[in-house]
Amino acid sequence: MSQRTTLIAAAGIVAATALVLHLMGRVPICECGEIRLWYGDAGGPGNSQHLSDWYTFSHVIHGFIFYGALWFLRGRLSLGTRLLLAIGIESAWEIVENTDFIIDRYREQTVSLDYHGDSILNSVSDILFMVAGFFLARRLPVAATVAIAVALEIWVGFMIRDNLTLNVLMLLWPLEAVREWQAGG
Repeated sequence: MSQRTTLIAAAGIVAATALVLHLMGRVPICECGEIRLWYGDAGGPGNSQHLSDWYTFSHVIHGFIFYGALWFLRGRLSLGTRLLLAIGIESAWEIVENTDFIIDRYREQTVSLDYHGDSILNSVSDILFMVAGFFLARRLPVAATVAIAVALEIWVGFMIRDNLTLNVLMLLWPLEAVREWQAGG
């Protein structure tokens, strides 16, 4: 598959994801009317509404994970095909993450009581940050990629008492002790 074909297919997947999110009733941008490069208040109303936030680092790590998981298919699938698979998986997650079921689950099982889902801009940005992580993992040595992922998890966990690991844990197997710690207790 040529780079141009891969780019067109990737853009098509992202555009289709944005359309599905629109049809689901997601807001295009933050209802505040602003588009910020960074929104740093993990519990604030603009979280998951702008181009990047504390959860952006999780999407970079998604890219690391997808590159690593799909690396084993390198003899059978081109880099472009593996990238498209990663974009498809991330796009599917962005759609699922913004369903009422998952939004309600976040509210019930985590400290994200005011979570209302992502804006379309944030979801598209999350996909693009996953792509950045995918290509970083392609360029960096495995040990560096793992070290960056671990460092990001520790740093984000320290800064906001949440990260990819805790997010998955609390969605799948909520622990009251973790919820209390995340709430600052």
